[in-house]
Amino acid sequence: MSDLKLFVAPNTCARVPTIALEEAGATFETELIRTAAGQQQTPEFLAINPKGKVPTLLIDGAPLTENVAILTWIADAFPEANLMPTASGLEKLKQTADLAFFSATVHPTVTRIAMPIKFIPDEKASFETVRPLGMQDMDKIMKMIDARLEDGPWWYGDQWSIVDGYLYWVWTRCLGVGYPDAPFPNIRRHRELSDARPAVQRAMAREEVNIETLKAEGNYMAPK
Repeated sequence: MSDLKLFVAPNTCARVPTIALEEAGATFETELIRTAAGQQQTPEFLAINPKGKVPTLLIDGAPLTENVAILTWIADAFPEANLMPTASGLEKLKQTADLAFFSATVHPTVTRIAMPIKFIPDEKASFETVRPLGMQDMDKIMKMIDARLEDGPWWYGDQWSIVDGYLYWVWTRCLGVGYPDAPFPNIRRHRELSDARPAVQRAMAREEVNIETLKAEGNYMAPK
């Protein structure tokens, strides 16, 4: 069994591999990176991940970055957990495309909603311009996702997958900054079912411990 350490920060997409590892029943350690204090840009962390981002997964001391790769590794390393439907060939590539969709399309739109100041340095302008435009684009995405969930509670129908973990993070991140949930009943159901999963509850408990640590240090940056 590999020795696993996942570098995380609250509210970030590091929640997704945390959920995946919990669902897999893996034994792993999480290490908090204090992003508000700039710890992700320190020489010590950049030596592990030169991109200066979480999540980063250490596998027997070797770093793996980017959620598509991390989640694929977890699914392959714990086949008994059925974190993705069994597939090969084109169907396997379609699963990679699903993960890439959340990583490369949905995630950047989340950033425009949750952290618009990353795009315009003027805070007032960013919240008045970038966020509303991000929400318009997210509406299109969420309508498509809600329609996909019409025939089953999860992304692949009756089987939970790591793609559902990604959707859970996306949705809760959006809701945390005021994105409306009323137009998307199937995604609301998805969130309720996800909240009830023990693995999700364990992942969120880990995150809450880190939030309390950051609050005590004065390093917590709450969503707004």
